[in-house]
Amino acid sequence: MMRFKSILATGIAGLSISLAMPSCDSPKGEKELPVETTTKGNIKVSVDESLMPVIAQQLTVFDSSYPEGHIHPVYTSEQQCFADLFKDSARLIVVTRDFTKAEKDAFEKNDIRIRSLSIAKDAIAVIVHPGSVDSFMTIGQLKQILLGKFARQYTVVFENEKSSTVRYMLDSLIPGQKLSKQTFAINNNDSLIDYVSKNEHAIGFIGVTHVYDPESTVPEGSFKKQIQVVSLKDENDTTVNDFYQPYQAWIALKQYPLSRTMYFITRDTYNGLGSGLANFLTSQQGQLIFNKARLVPLRVPLNLRPAEIK
Repeated sequence: MMRFKSILATGIAGLSISLAMPSCDSPKGEKELPVETTTKGNIKVSVDESLMPVIAQQLTVFDSSYPEGHIHPVYTSEQQCFADLFKDSARLIVVTRDFTKAEKDAFEKNDIRIRSLSIAKDAIAVIVHPGSVDSFMTIGQLKQILLGKFARQYTVVFENEKSSTVRYMLDSLIPGQKLSKQTFAINNNDSLIDYVSKNEHAIGFIGVTHVYDPESTVPEGSFKKQIQVVSLKDENDTTVNDFYQPYQAWIALKQYPLSRTMYFITRDTYNGLGSGLANFLTSQQGQLIFNKARLVPLRVPLNLRPAEIK
């Protein structure tokens, strides 16, 4: 994860460090403040909980490469991520949208300098019970389900009422409208998968990295067997049989309709540990981790090879 800090905070930090430097006039035994570098220090970051699997992988590799760099992630809702960044309780956040003009204005009004960077393409998977007859859906049908107007009644399930998936569905699929009264938030992503796997009339919306089977040896990956991942078709697609699941290739080729971009947004303006993590995530090694997680890296070329997806 990457980060920088507000100009004001940087100035204060620099002053504190300079005051702690030993000099001819300093009392003996005075301790220096810890020095933060791109590979050393302690920072907190807030991460959209829908991205937890891949960001946890990134941090594991970073920590093993730089044992003096201690990054403490908090996996939470998208709304809370932005709140943490504004309050400076997190120096960097990882989310699935860029900051809005209103948010940027609020930061600037408080003399907080923020920067953002897109790093990978992610997607929202739509999951249903393994026995559901609705394994193929158009975006139009999905809108009807969200509004409670579909021919078959569904209980719509999200992991958190303040999550990025809720915001995405409201903004992208049913702007200006309200979700069905049969819409609920559950404790977390694991609970969401468990609930859908046991309820035939449930439909869930979840970050795609949560639905991949970690034990799969198939090159393109396979989804967890206890749930069914719905194949989707865009309303504007005039082809008859082209429905797509959220596999990496279909996200990269913009065929899967519920894709989104992952961003780092940071308030750091110096070369501290956050900047080191940022460099790592945009490096070939960090981008390879996104690739192996079957997301679409945006900072290195992605080579797509023909493969049969069953």
